[in-house]
Amino acid sequence: MQRRDFIFTSAAFSAMTAGAFLSGASQARTPQRPLAFDAMGELRTNYEPALIRRMQQSGIDAITVTLCDPKSYEGEAFVEALKAVREHDAFIAAHPQLLVKATKTDHIDIARRNGQIAVFYLFQNSTQFGRDLNNVDKFYQLGVRSAQLTYNDQNWAGSGCKELGANGLTLFGRDLIDRMNQCGMLLDLSHVNMQTMGEAIRHSAKPVIISHTALSSVHTNTRNTSDENLRLLAQRGGVVGICQIRPFLTQLRDGALEDYFRHIDHAVNICGSDHVGIGSDRDHRVVEMDEAYIAELKAEEGSNFNESEWPLFINELNGPHRMEILWDGLRKRGYPAGTAEKIMGTNVRRIYQEVIG
Repeated sequence: MQRRDFIFTSAAFSAMTAGAFLSGASQARTPQRPLAFDAMGELRTNYEPALIRRMQQSGIDAITVTLCDPKSYEGEAFVEALKAVREHDAFIAAHPQLLVKATKTDHIDIARRNGQIAVFYLFQNSTQFGRDLNNVDKFYQLGVRSAQLTYNDQNWAGSGCKELGANGLTLFGRDLIDRMNQCGMLLDLSHVNMQTMGEAIRHSAKPVIISHTALSSVHTNTRNTSDENLRLLAQRGGVVGICQIRPFLTQLRDGALEDYFRHIDHAVNICGSDHVGIGSDRDHRVVEMDEAYIAELKAEEGSNFNESEWPLFINELNGPHRMEILWDGLRKRGYPAGTAEKIMGTNVRRIYQEVIG
């Protein structure tokens, strides 16, 4: 999803619960607490320090964030990408007690010890590279550690999930994957179509991630992933992050949390517990829908806006307290603590360690 500005209401935050997952959250983190790594979440540069601290207190140790609007192309995409890197660098530098820019996996450990959140950078498209593979190295040097091939549409690298026809990975896309493998940039296959996804998984010499998706066999949506590709992903050592965008998960507005866990359960059954994570794709503020906000969304989304799908959030996960709810939900479903820890963060950490270092 494109990053959006939601309305933040501090009074709506739920109280933090006690227990193993939250013990000591008000202080620096301890290594004994389970690792929580959001494979694709939100950290906007207008977040207030109090919200960031609540995110950390709720369990988030590391988060991969989208830097800029993925719908831009050619020269505009390159300029917007550079601007976004600078803006996020400045935001993190302005909050050194809360955030650390993460360019290697060890930065997660530093963040945990210091009560910070480790922030990894992601592009949700490859258009910022243009057709110059040297731009992969340039953005890597600026700290970007992950990029998607496409964002819904066709680009130089391959076909997105909303593209017409049965096009897949292009010759340039293969070269792009090779360059990303070479420099240690994690390939993200969210938003691609199923043919591009399968071909990219097979072509990549390193494991890949689908950072934020849901499962087609549980709920039909153009953004969701097939069981066939999930099996292939797992066979090649990859990880799938289950998103929290309600229309991808269910048609229900009430009771959607149960359907969210159904997607996790199915992913574990198909991929195995070593290949499933959390990729929320959600704002960490509390969202309140009103007429002004709907008008803003319509202007921003254009043809992508579908009012019938709103709100996108799951009620119980609307706000910065979601990680505690996910932990409790996994345990209540009978997942052993070790398996729950894999889903909450260690699987995503593992693939980052293997690809990024």
